[in-house]
Order: sequence, then structure tokens, then C-alpha cells
Amino acid sequence: MQRYSFPALALHALRGHKRWPRVLRAAEPKPGYDALIIGGGGHGLATAYFLAKNHGMRHIALLEKGAIGQGNSGRNTQVVRSDYYHLPSSKFFERSLQLYEGLSRELNYNIMLSQRGKINLAHSPHEMEMQRRTTNAIRINGVDSEMLSAEDIRRLEPALNFNGRYPIEGGSVQWRGGLARHDAVVWAFARAADSLGVDIVQGCEVTGFLLENNRVAGVETTRGRIAAPRVCMAVAGHSSELARKAGISLPINSMALQAMVTEPVKPMLNHVLNSAVVHAYVSQSDRGEIVLGGGADIYHSYAQRGGLPAMETIAQAAVELYPSLGRLRLMRQWAGIVDITPDTSPIMGLTPVQGLYISGGWGTGGYKAIPAGGETMAWTIANDRPHELITEFGLARFASGALVDEGAASGVAH
Repeated sequence: MQRYSFPALALHALRGHKRWPRVLRAAEPKPGYDALIIGGGGHGLATAYFLAKNHGMRHIALLEKGAIGQGNSGRNTQVVRSDYYHLPSSKFFERSLQLYEGLSRELNYNIMLSQRGKINLAHSPHEMEMQRRTTNAIRINGVDSEMLSAEDIRRLEPALNFNGRYPIEGGSVQWRGGLARHDAVVWAFARAADSLGVDIVQGCEVTGFLLENNRVAGVETTRGRIAAPRVCMAVAGHSSELARKAGISLPINSMALQAMVTEPVKPMLNHVLNSAVVHAYVSQSDRGEIVLGGGADIYHSYAQRGGLPAMETIAQAAVELYPSLGRLRLMRQWAGIVDITPDTSPIMGLTPVQGLYISGGWGTGGYKAIPAGGETMAWTIANDRPHELITEFGLARFASGALVDEGAASGVAH
């Protein structure tokens, strides 16, 4: 792998940019591997990378039915943060944010991390009190968070409408929260994993599992059988469908979560803002587009597209927060398939089938969890037991009732 640097960029510029090496090998599947990762999104790529880097595995394949990054990893609003309420979630997402902070240097790829701060708006004295309690809990967990008055927010976001249908009383902020470019994260992990010998096989759909005495022995794919004693499912919204092929039933509902962007304008939003009451979250991309998001669609679906009612609701909510946005045209909208569990926390770790692992049920929090998700799943696969950061997120919690209810921290209602 060629190391990116200013001298390398200058050299290629002098050559007319005609001799850049391929970023990824066009890998073909081999008959067998030490481990297989199913899913070419951020979590699958990060898991493959950390398996190779931290645990010395060299015979790893990542199987993606389409092209890498075309699923939820490229269909989100790029927010990274760790302001979660419950301690298991807080510890996990704080580790992920810490990894994000060093990811550009770690992977030699600029992920364009912008820690501009993520603000939660409060629209009533009661909501302010709830945010005070939440902020205190987050700080007790060892994560940065603090309260803001209405005047504080007015100084930070002068274009914000403070006297709308739900006047703004104040809010809370995590200053280290912000945005990271999702396609850069995908390609950074893909390039780094490929350089460590991981075979990234695109256009290879897994159609079934090879099982022997309740232990996985490999997979059936559209490109033939591939043997492996360890297989990890990291397929986001399709987790329940894929797990069913191994005889596993998951408590997951899949539905579309859509977002949209306006035409680009000069900088006008300084932070990432979320309002649970008005029901929208907004930010501005490095290209000047205003990024708008809201709640998931109300019906179950595997379609990567949104509907007009949700699109209209999100646009109305955004204009209520920032009336000046009403003058802008929407350029495009998209949707990802979110896999939502009853407690809106992920399902990570071992499954009832030996050697088969899962990283799913991420709902709306998958993107911000990519680095820690990959690191902890790689450790879990290598040691065949859950990493300490994910012991609370096992599938067995739905039988025992030890749920980790993070519905309020997800940022939108489901």
C-alpha cells in the first residue's frame, strides 16, 4: 500500500496523476479461510482490519453482495458522538469516538473528522430538567457533556429560531461530537484491510451456511462454497434475513430511515443540532449542503428509499428550526435500512451456532460505532468470547430481560 503524504501527492501531480496504484485488489474467493466477514460496510471492513492487525490473521475474506459502502455506511448523516445514558453504551461509544479521533493517522487516510459539537435542544423547563439529569449521568460515566442556556445557544447559532411553536429554553452539548465523512471511513478501512492481505470480494452474495453439529463450517455463495471455522454477520438491515438462514431468529425490525440535503450555501450552521420535540437533526456538510434527518418511516421495509410523508415532515421540522432554509431547494434524498431492536441497542457477539458471530441491530447508531464495533468484534472472533465492552449487548439479554434501553439517546423516535 502506498503511503499517502504531501511528497507523494506532489510527485503524482508532476506525473499528471497517471500512475496512481489501485486502492483495492480485485480479489477472487478462495476455497477456504480462517475467518469470513459477511458485509462490506463500515462494521464488516473494520472487523476484518482489526482481525488482521491486532490478531495476526492473514487468511480472511470479506464477502459483499454488491459494492463496499453502498449500504448504510454510505446512507447516513455522518454524525459521531458518545453522549449515551447507560454505562455499557457510554463506555462503548466513547471508545469509538476516541478511535475516530485518531483514525486518519491510524489508517493514513483523511476521514475529515470535524468535532464541531453536537447540541441537543430543550423546548420546555421539564425537558431542561431531563437534560440536566442526562448530562449528569453522562459526566458520571466519564464522558464530556455540559448544559447550555438559551443565550449560549443564541451566540452559537444566531440563525436558529428561538420563538417557534416550541420556544427554545436551552440545551446540552458534547463538544467532541461532530461529523466524519462516511465514504472516507469506508475506503480508509477497506484500503487498510486490503493492505494486510484481507480478500475483499465484491459481488459475492451469501445464500446459506454450511453447518456441522451446530457449528459453522463455511458459507454458500453465488460464487460457490467457501469454508471457514469462523463467520461474522455484519449486514445491518438484513441481519434478521441472513440469520434465519442459519436457523436463528433475531428480535429485529427493519425499516427505512431517510435523510436529504439542500443545495449548497455559505457556512450558516456551526454545529450539529438535534431536537427531539420538533423532531429533526440538522448539520452542514463541508460542501455547504444542509443535511436534514428525522425519524424512521412507520412501516417495515427493505427498500433503500424514503417516502414523501417522512420527507415532508423532516423538511417542515428543519424550516421550523431555521426559517431561512425555506428558501433552499432540496437536491437529493436517500434512505438506509435500519435494524431496530426492542431496546434500540445493538446485538453483538456469539450466536447459538458455534463459530457464527453477529454485529447487528444498530438502528440509527451504527455509523458512530464503526471503529469500536470492528475492534471489539475482532477480539470476540479471535478469542471466541465477548469483548468486555460488548458483554451487555449479547443476544441472550432478550431472554433474561437485561435490556439496555437507549431509545432516548438514539436521537430520533422509532
